[in-house]
Formats: sequence, C-alpha cells, structure tokens
Amino acid sequence: MATTKKTTVTRAKTSVVSAPVPKTAAPKKVAAKAVETVAAPKAVKAEVVKEAKVVKSAKTPTKIPARTGEFFYAAGNRKTSVARVRLYDKGTGTIEINGLKIEEYIGVPDKRDSIKAPLRITGHSKTFDITVKTSGGGKSGQADAIRHGIAKALLAFDPTLRITLKRAGFLTRDPRMKERKKYGLHRARRAPQWSKR
Repeated sequence: MATTKKTTVTRAKTSVVSAPVPKTAAPKKVAAKAVETVAAPKAVKAEVVKEAKVVKSAKTPTKIPARTGEFFYAAGNRKTSVARVRLYDKGTGTIEINGLKIEEYIGVPDKRDSIKAPLRITGHSKTFDITVKTSGGGKSGQADAIRHGIAKALLAFDPTLRITLKRAGFLTRDPRMKERKKYGLHRARRAPQWSKR
C-alpha cells in the first residue's frame, strides 16, 4: 500500500514540472498573431477611406450664385418647418433651395411637383426665379412649407390670383402637427404593455 502512494506522488511531480515548459514558448506565437490581426484592418480602413473621399468629390453639389434685385417675399409653414421664399420677376423658372438646385435638395419627384403646383396652376412656371431658405423638420415638411410660401408670394405679386390659389388649398396653412406625449404613456396615446400576472 505504501509503495503505490509513492509512485502516484512522483507521477504528479513529473507532470507539474513538465507543464511550465510549453507555457513560456506559447505567448510569443500568440503575440505575433495578434500583431498580424491588428495590422490587417488598418490597411483595409485606409482603402475604404480613400474610396469614400473619391465618392464625395464626385457628388459635390453645385452652388448657385446669390441673386440680387427686387423680389416678392413670403414665409410658409408646415409642421415645424419654415420656408422664406423670394420670387424674382423676369426669371426663367429656376428654383434654388438653401443654395442648391431643387433636384439636388429634394430627391422625391412628387414633392418637387407639389412645390411647383402653385406656379403651374397660375401659369407662372417660367416667370420667376425663386430662392428659398428653409429650416426645421424634414424634407417632406419643408417641401409643403415651400409650396405655402410660394403661394403667398404669388399673392403678393398679383392679388387677383387669390381665388385660384384659395380653391386649390395652397393659401391655407396645414395645421396638422404631431400630438404631444402624455405622462404615463410611451407616446401621445401608446400605453405601457399590460400584464395580467
């Protein structure tokens, strides 16, 4: 019985002594692999940044020079958007929004058509050059605010257009807004989830 105990002890000692030898050699290999993995993403990131710079330079919007001279002014509103509109007489029908062409600023064709609707129904599509400064809200709200401002500016240009613009609903400020959040609810009317147990 005593001899078997001695042999187990010696085996345990040999296994403990042999274990630290591979531990000292392993960290060097792991460190080398870590350096390789860190170095690879930096090269990839540099390529992505170069490609992004090329794309940005290709899609740079063209700025229109500022207009001077007499104009008809009006401000339009929708939701939280405000549009300050100037109609320059004897123009060619160009519309500039925040220093950009209408096609560059508003990408949705339907919204561009709604902006031009007051000019179209009054027969002044090619009469004015229009500059707009708009802020607040999103592109949809801004488009409706611009349409409201153009209609009001047309009314300042020619008061006889009032009946045509009023019947189309372009002179009325759309009062619809997002309903305010109430305390105890997640949104205006969205209640917390109810749990039976």
